[in-house]
Amino acid sequence: MLKRQAKALSDRQIRTVLTFLGNTRHPQRNRLIFLLSTRAGLRAKEIAHLRWSMVTDSEGQISEVIRLTDDASKGSTGGIIPMAKQLREAFSEWANQLTSTAAHQHVVQTRQASTSPQVIVNLFQTWYRELGFDGCSSHSGRRTFITNAARNIGRFGGSLRDVQALARHSSLAMTQTYIEIDSEAMRRVVDA
Repeated sequence: MLKRQAKALSDRQIRTVLTFLGNTRHPQRNRLIFLLSTRAGLRAKEIAHLRWSMVTDSEGQISEVIRLTDDASKGSTGGIIPMAKQLREAFSEWANQLTSTAAHQHVVQTRQASTSPQVIVNLFQTWYRELGFDGCSSHSGRRTFITNAARNIGRFGGSLRDVQALARHSSLAMTQTYIEIDSEAMRRVVDA
């Protein structure tokens, strides 16, 4: 029996979501939320609990890494996650929309000072439902991030252990469950 998992997103679906989010009520915030999932592999809880101090340097500038603390993550799975250029740009755009980015403040805010993980889950659910992306959830971005990292890590001299560290999993077996199988790649390697 197969375990039901959130579907990973294709490159085309990622572009579609980013275009869609550009037309929402809060385009910069929503784009940042989506990129935190697909480009940093953050969980809904981690997105909701992310504070500016975790993404800025000592001068208050957007850092090149996310320093995710254990209290903002699942269990004790905090860590340092390199930040893609696209994600740093999204942080800068979002920061320009806000009146304050004090270190203790949460990055993602709704009408309250912070938001809950369930609100983040609901946002993803709404976006994917409106786009007709069946089987996608708030975890789809994380699965996409891990799958893409696994497919590309060898090009940069890394291994699946490096992907495990990026995913902040305690076991390589857990990381492997996130990696989506590529039938086309399997066909090409067999035909080679």
